[in-house]
Amino acid sequence: MDRIELDNLLPGVFSGREHIVSDVWCRKQVFEKGKSYLIEAASGTGKSSLCSFIYGYRKDYEGVIRFDGTDIRKMSGNEWTDVRKRNLGMMFQELRLFPELTAGENVILKNNLTHFRDEEQIRKWFSMLGIDDKWAEPVGRMSFGQQQRVAFVRMLCQPSDFLFMDEPVSHLDDANGNVMAKILEGEIRERGVGVIVTSIGRRLNINYNVEMKL
Repeated sequence: MDRIELDNLLPGVFSGREHIVSDVWCRKQVFEKGKSYLIEAASGTGKSSLCSFIYGYRKDYEGVIRFDGTDIRKMSGNEWTDVRKRNLGMMFQELRLFPELTAGENVILKNNLTHFRDEEQIRKWFSMLGIDDKWAEPVGRMSFGQQQRVAFVRMLCQPSDFLFMDEPVSHLDDANGNVMAKILEGEIRERGVGVIVTSIGRRLNINYNVEMKL
């Protein structure tokens, strides 16, 4: 996948509102593979909804979303399965980890489905992010910031053309946020992925091609 197009997109809950000031809602916007985008937003303006619309979890929106020219409302279940297997990686704000599984198991479970990384690389990322000692720790016993780092590594085990990250550093200190940024910039450089990051204040410190307000 090379392009994601938003054409006059608007969450259904905002329908009928006047004077919406946004770089995303009610506009034409294009995300291109290989470029990085920052979407800054106040709480309650729909950034998490945007991620769910693009990932196909929710359809309560007006307007059109297209993947390489195809309206996603017209995609079949099998087509969505293929897109999520090959084209989209997502780090949701609520993370969606399995709390009863260990940090390592949460990531290996994903990687056993994709066979995209080797365990040596995964453990290297754990070490870089300061959670190598949490490999065998149940996620439910970890802080939210530690869980964010686990979810980030899990996302990297997904083949993808685009990576969506909803407030990825909200609970991280600057040091771990900078490590995450370094790893992500390596993925952009080596794999040519497109990256879309949302923020309500603390931004992931990478070089963005486009910055916009929601």
